[in-house]
Amino acid sequence: MISFNQIPQNQRVPLFFAEMDNSAANLFSQNQRNLLIGHKLSAGGALLGVAAMVNSVAQAWEMYGRGSMLASMVEATLANDPSAEVWAVPVEEPAGAAATATVTLSGVAQAAGVICLYVAGQRVQAVAGMNDSAAVVAGALAAAINAAPGLPVTAEVSGAAVKLACRWKGAGGNDIPLSLNYRGTLGGEALPPGVAVELAAFAGGAGLPSLVGAVLAMGDEEYDFIASGFSDTGALDLLKIEMADNGGRWSYSRQLYGHVYAALRGTVSMLQVFGKSRNDQHATVAGFEADVQAPAWSYAAAYAARNGAFLKLDPARPTQTGELVGILPARPGRRFVASERNVLLQYGIATSSTGPDGTVRVERAVTTFQKNAYGQPDVSYLDSETLFTSAYVLRRLRQLVTSKYGRHKLARDGTRFGAGQAIVTPNMIRAELVAEYIKMEALGVVENTDAFAEALIVEINALNPNRLDVLFPPDYVNQLRVFAVLNQFRLQY
Repeated sequence: MISFNQIPQNQRVPLFFAEMDNSAANLFSQNQRNLLIGHKLSAGGALLGVAAMVNSVAQAWEMYGRGSMLASMVEATLANDPSAEVWAVPVEEPAGAAATATVTLSGVAQAAGVICLYVAGQRVQAVAGMNDSAAVVAGALAAAINAAPGLPVTAEVSGAAVKLACRWKGAGGNDIPLSLNYRGTLGGEALPPGVAVELAAFAGGAGLPSLVGAVLAMGDEEYDFIASGFSDTGALDLLKIEMADNGGRWSYSRQLYGHVYAALRGTVSMLQVFGKSRNDQHATVAGFEADVQAPAWSYAAAYAARNGAFLKLDPARPTQTGELVGILPARPGRRFVASERNVLLQYGIATSSTGPDGTVRVERAVTTFQKNAYGQPDVSYLDSETLFTSAYVLRRLRQLVTSKYGRHKLARDGTRFGAGQAIVTPNMIRAELVAEYIKMEALGVVENTDAFAEALIVEINALNPNRLDVLFPPDYVNQLRVFAVLNQFRLQY
């Protein structure tokens, strides 16, 4: 007897009746979204603690304020993944103080020239005329800073000094990079003769925000690439709870998945110590050099977006070599060398590399997971690609089961029932899972179907006859990370 969902058995009105059943027609798909967590300005119209979709940088200016942390994160995201579906949730700035910096000028311009000051990676140019005093040049520089679009700072003149202040309070403002003539004389950047400039870096920012509202705003919506503008321990600890396998987004009861990206500026030793303090497979912290001309929140957004652009195409393919568009790298001589980056990778800090042309690229987006529950080394969650492959496989299985077997009866193997019945047995499910595994193997996500089929277990629960238990043992395809060559040369054969 065929199992119908709508046409009743006692239908007597003639003649032809048909119902629709799409259970065998569904194809796997997933909509992977980016979520940005950061500060807004009071000028922005968005509500605190409310996640909203952002379609453009111009819209981000309206929602979060031009020069806000979130606006710059939206810009970095769209620059690195133009097709991304971007959502953002603003958090309240903390009680505390805003970071400040000082640009002090001296001397008199002996010839006309241009001062090139880089603030948060954006070049600001101020013209110095012949015989202009330091105070006059300072005024021109302050005016240029305040006129520049999208800067996270404001400027005030005090004699021959320009006082810069972050637009919001908090320790995060201390990370705003400040540099003079970044591209040097080869790039056409040099001080006018007679003018000297001294920089005092951003400092004094105090206060750490609470991400409780942001986590609540996430609700049960799926966000695969979560870029946090904050990398302090409190923020990462809260996100760790939200992402956790036990009760979090990766738990059996929520099945939302996703991955957190943050970024941290520092020396190798400082980043090494920080990495040693973390142990979370659902977070990637990108470490970068002090001389990089981008704030941490922009770096985190760019890193998340570039990884996301690749992982949406193939969750198992390594994201290495992905270009971080819009990130000005540390200058030559101030970059982490290969041995230093290897140290960072050993301590759960994701790395980037810089090519001869100054392009910053993802090198290896490791997670911060390093040890098991007993404190012993564990490489099972070393690479973030493993987590995205897992999410892909589980979502695919969930869609398969819910589409095809949402209202089926469960019978034991060997039960004799008529064709067309909405009944499923363990062996039927087993065959379905193997068939789906073969499809995923063809896509290059898993491998070794024969071993998988041999290890696969599908059985009715011994205590609950309405429950089907499955031991699903996929063999994930790995990534080509190291190509080792022993050049055993000969002078003559």
